[in-house]
Amino acid sequence: MPRSFDTPLPIDAVLDQLSDTLARTSAAVLVAPPGAGKTTRVPLVLLDAPWAKGKRIIVLEPRRIAARASAERMAKTLGERAGETVGYRVRFGSKVSRATRIEVVTEGIFSRQILDDPELNGVAAVLFDEFHERSLDADLGLALARDAQTGLREDLRLLVMSATLDGAWVAKLLGDAPVIASEGRAFPVETRYLGRKPDVPMERQMADAIITALRADPGSVLAFLPGAAEIRRVETALKERIQDAGIEIVPLFGALDASVQDRAIAPAPKGRRKVVLATSIAETSLTIEGVRIVVDSGLARVPRYEPDIGLTRLETVRASRAAVDQRRGRAGRTETGICYRLWDEPQTASLAPFTQPEILSADLSSLVLDVAQWGVADPTTLPFLDPPPAPALKEARSLLSELGALDADGRITAEGQSLRALALPPRLARMIVDSERFGSAEPAADIAAILTERGLGGDSVDLDARLEQFRRDRAPRASSARDLARRWAAQVKSSSPSAAPRGEADLSTGVMLAFAFPDRIARNRGNGSFVLANGRGAGVDQASSLARAPYIAVGELTGAAASGRILLAAPITQGEIELHFADQIETADEISFDRNALGLRARRRRRLHAVTLSEAPLALTPSAETARIFADGIIAVGLDKLPWSKAAKQWRDRVMFLRKAEGDPWPDLSDDALAARREDWLVGALYDKTSLRDLSAGDLSEALMALLPWDLRARLEREAPTHFEAPTGTQVVVDYEAEQGPTIAVRLQELFGLNTHPSIAGGAVPLVIELLSPAQRPVQITRDLPGFWRGSYAAVRSDLRGRYPRHPWPEDPANAPPTRRVKPRGT
Repeated sequence: MPRSFDTPLPIDAVLDQLSDTLARTSAAVLVAPPGAGKTTRVPLVLLDAPWAKGKRIIVLEPRRIAARASAERMAKTLGERAGETVGYRVRFGSKVSRATRIEVVTEGIFSRQILDDPELNGVAAVLFDEFHERSLDADLGLALARDAQTGLREDLRLLVMSATLDGAWVAKLLGDAPVIASEGRAFPVETRYLGRKPDVPMERQMADAIITALRADPGSVLAFLPGAAEIRRVETALKERIQDAGIEIVPLFGALDASVQDRAIAPAPKGRRKVVLATSIAETSLTIEGVRIVVDSGLARVPRYEPDIGLTRLETVRASRAAVDQRRGRAGRTETGICYRLWDEPQTASLAPFTQPEILSADLSSLVLDVAQWGVADPTTLPFLDPPPAPALKEARSLLSELGALDADGRITAEGQSLRALALPPRLARMIVDSERFGSAEPAADIAAILTERGLGGDSVDLDARLEQFRRDRAPRASSARDLARRWAAQVKSSSPSAAPRGEADLSTGVMLAFAFPDRIARNRGNGSFVLANGRGAGVDQASSLARAPYIAVGELTGAAASGRILLAAPITQGEIELHFADQIETADEISFDRNALGLRARRRRRLHAVTLSEAPLALTPSAETARIFADGIIAVGLDKLPWSKAAKQWRDRVMFLRKAEGDPWPDLSDDALAARREDWLVGALYDKTSLRDLSAGDLSEALMALLPWDLRARLEREAPTHFEAPTGTQVVVDYEAEQGPTIAVRLQELFGLNTHPSIAGGAVPLVIELLSPAQRPVQITRDLPGFWRGSYAAVRSDLRGRYPRHPWPEDPANAPPTRRVKPRGT
C-alpha cells in the first residue's frame, strides 16, 4: 500500500509514475523545480518498493547542510529522529544506526563508499539530488555507479533528480532512461532591477538594497553574495545601520558551524524578521521558512584550475541564468515574493545558461587516483556526462606519478592506495606521509584540516597564526576537524609502524606546507611581492610579517596569473629548502646579455624551478654559444648600437641603392634582413668578444662586406662609387642616404665646362647635384646640369657675382674652365 503523507506536495502527482518506472527499469531521471518536494518525499516513497525491501537507499546531496537538513526533515515526517530509519553521513558527523534504511550522504562520501565497495552490497538505489549543480564528486559518483550497474549490479536503481538540468542529456547517459517531469509549486515573484554602480563597492549596494527591501515589503530576506568575506562586510554594514531589535541578521556559508547554519535556516520567531546573507549554498535543497524577499548580487565564486601551473584559484564570476532563476524562486516558495537584482534587466540575457560543470575546470588529480583505484587507467572510458579535459588529465597524471601514486601504465601503486586511503587531495595526503617520516604527522594533519575546511582558524594569511587559533577553538566544527586530523595522523602511523623518523622531530609549518606544494615555494622580491617556483607572481599585504620573509611556502592564492594575492602561507628558510628539496634544485651556468653594459655576463645560479636560491659571477670564456647570445642581445637593443663608421654606413647604403635600382642579386641589408642573417656576419664578428667595446669599426665593416659576393664587389665600385670626381679633380662624397636619391654637394665653379650630367648605376641613375656658392651654401639643386647652364644659371650669376666678385662668373659656363681658385687681385 502506497505511503501517505499529511501535507500534499506537487511531487505527489508523479510518485506513482516514478514508482512504476523504477519497478520496470533500473534508471530514471526526475526533473522537478524547487519546492516540488522531491528531496524529502521521493526516498520515503521508494523505501516501500519491493525491490528495496531489506536494503538501503542512498541519497546524495551536494552540501553537508543540505544532507543534514533533508535527513532531519524526512525523519520528522516519519515521527522519528535522525539516525533511525533516516540517517546521514557527512564529513564531521554521522547519524546512522543498524535500523537506518535511507542514508543521506554528501557526494564525496559516496565516491569513497562505492570505491571501497564497488558492488554496493545492501544498497537498492542511489539517488543523485540537485544533480544540476554538477560538482566533480557528483559526476564521478554517477560515472562509477553507472559502470557498476552495467558490470556488477544490474538490479541497482539509479535516479538522477534535478531542478534545471536537461533531463534528456542525462537520460542518454543512463541508457535512454525514462524522464519524468513534475510541476513545482511556486507563487508569483515580482522582479525589481536596481542596476549596478561601478564606482560603488558591491557590498555597500547590497546593504542599501536590503534596507530598501526591509522598508518596502514584509517578510524575511535572503541575500545572495559570492563568498564569506563579502557576507561579513555586508553583515557589519547592516548591523551598523539597522537598529530594529525585531530584525535578525545571520550569515549562511559552508565554513560555519552546523549550529550557526541551523539558526540561519530555522524559521524566524513570531513577530520577528530575518535577513539571511548566503552564498550559493542556499540556491537549492534548503528551504528557509518565511523568506519572501530575495536580494541577488548576481555573483558567484567558483574554483578555476590552471593546469599549466597546477594551481586552483577562486574566481568571482557572474552567476548563470539557471542560478539566478533558482535564487529568484526562493522568494516564491510559500507566498508571493519580490526579487531585487543588482544589475540591469537586459544583462540577464547575456548570462551563461547554466553553471559550468566543475569537471571542466577542476584539479583532476583526486579523480584520476580514484579512477585508478576503480581499475581504470583512462578516465575518459567511463560514462562521464562531460569528458574530463585532456590538459587537466595530463597534469593530474604527471602530479600523481611524481607523488609515486601511479606507475608508468597509469595503475595505482601501493603508495597511491595509502594516499587515497586518507580521503584527502593527493598533495595533502603526501604532506602527512612525508611529515610522518620526521615525526610530524599530527601538525601536518592539522594543516590539511585547515586547507580543506575553509574558515578554520580564522582568516589570517599566516598559517602559523591560523594553526594556533584552530587549536584553541572549542567550537564543535573545530573539535570535529581536530578529531578527523588525529585520525589521519594515526592512519599514516599505523600504515608504517616500523618507519623511524629521520632527521629532526619538529618540522616548520613552511616545510610541511611545501611538502604538499613544492611548486609554490616563493622568494621575496621586495615590498611583499613574491615569485613562486611555478613561475607565478603573487603578493601579500606589506603590513604582514610574511612580507619580510625571504622565502615562504604558499597554500592558497587568488587573482590573475601575473600578480595573484596570497591568502595563506608560512615562512620557510633557505636552509630548509636546501635540506628537504635538494633533489629539485638545479645548478646551471647562465650567460646573458646586459642591455645596459652592452656586453655578456656569466653567472652560476642555483634554482628551485623559477625561484633563484643563489647566484655568483663566473669568468666568461668566449665561444660560438656566447657569440650567438651576444648577437641576439645586439639585435634586441638595435643595430644602431654597433660601431658604425661613416664608410661602413655608406657601403651599406650603396648596396641598398643598387638593390633598389636592380633588385637581385644585390643582398638585402635592411635591419630586419641583417637580424635574420646574423649567423652569416654578426656571430662570426663576435666570436672572441664579450663586450661591444671589443668590436671595432673595422671588425664591423669586414663582417658586413662578407655579405657581398666577390663578383658584385667590382660592380659596386663602378656602379655605386663612393665619390664623384669633379672636373677640378676634387673627390666629392656621394651621399646615398639622402632622401632625394644619391646626392653630391659641390661648388658651382668646379663644374664649369661639364656638358653632361653625372650619373651612376651604369648611367641609369643621375646624381642629384646640390650646387654650392663659394661660401659652401646651397644655391640650386639639379638633375640636369646642361639644362641648368642654359636656364637658371643666368639668374644665379646675376644674384651672386656681386657678393662674390673675386670668383669667376662666365656668361658661358658650359665652355668655361673649371676652377677652385679665386681671380687674382686687380683682375
